[in-house]
Amino acid sequence: MTWGEQNTETEAHAQLDYALGQGINYIDTAELYPVPARPETSGRTSSYIGTWLKKTGNRDKVVLASKIVGRTSDYVAHIRKDGFAPHSIDDAIEKELKRLQTDYIDLYQLHWPERATNTFGKRGYIHDSDDAWHDNFNEVLHSLEKHVKVGNIGYVGISNEKAWGTMRFLEEYKKHDLPRMITIQNSYSLLNRTFESELAEISIRENIGLLAYSTLAFGMLTGKYVNGTANSNSRLNQFPQMSRYSSEQCREATKRYLKIAESNGLTLAQMALAFVNQQPFVTSNIIGATDLNQLKENIDSINTTLNEEVLQQINDVHSQIPNPAT
Repeated sequence: MTWGEQNTETEAHAQLDYALGQGINYIDTAELYPVPARPETSGRTSSYIGTWLKKTGNRDKVVLASKIVGRTSDYVAHIRKDGFAPHSIDDAIEKELKRLQTDYIDLYQLHWPERATNTFGKRGYIHDSDDAWHDNFNEVLHSLEKHVKVGNIGYVGISNEKAWGTMRFLEEYKKHDLPRMITIQNSYSLLNRTFESELAEISIRENIGLLAYSTLAFGMLTGKYVNGTANSNSRLNQFPQMSRYSSEQCREATKRYLKIAESNGLTLAQMALAFVNQQPFVTSNIIGATDLNQLKENIDSINTTLNEEVLQQINDVHSQIPNPAT
């Protein structure tokens, strides 16, 4: 989601070449990307992926995933204003296929719920009785089913969803033989383990794998923002409004995690990513990088396994500063 904002097309292609060569075979994008979302750059990330697929002929070597934006807001008004209406889903898929220069998307996801719920920085659910949303889970799945049947998309998933919404989609699938949500893409990291409270059990028992994103917390969990090594081009220095992981509690927890990593001969990024990789509910760890050195370190984390002592030290910090980000 940095490609097209912080990264050029050439840089994006170089990262894709390197990742594929290292065994990475899952590419995740969205019509919203790059971030922060702006009309001038909308869809550019997918377009860069599309030109790479066309140039290399690697379409059959990757699992390609994308997403449709959810609840209407000023932030996404330049993309769409009517959420998951049937015509919106048709329009979104058609445009994304063109950007990606392919005739099918392996996994198509609903980027976040349409209803008012505690998404993005809201810890608890506060009901909004004025929310105009109506229960349309069945309608949404029927709209997606049409595209599954014609082959535009292979499978469907959810993103930034909560326990109730996840189970409602499963209920419609079980009652009406509609497409089954097979993945859930939510934020998950050392600074945000809220997925463990309810969704982890659903993920394991209902076999909906977590595609974990922000596993390095916008780069906070590399340690560069607490040890003063972040350069001016880093994400949080360029976009300070993206402050989800910048609180004092996050910084303090990060300092403690950094100390654990260094005392065990690891970089903080290696430890943070390895922690995610070892969770039984995780299907894929979605990594992001703005240069090849970062990408190499991220990919190399797959060779790191945290022992019980390190995990206990991590959990000790978590018990003292639980989920400083949401």
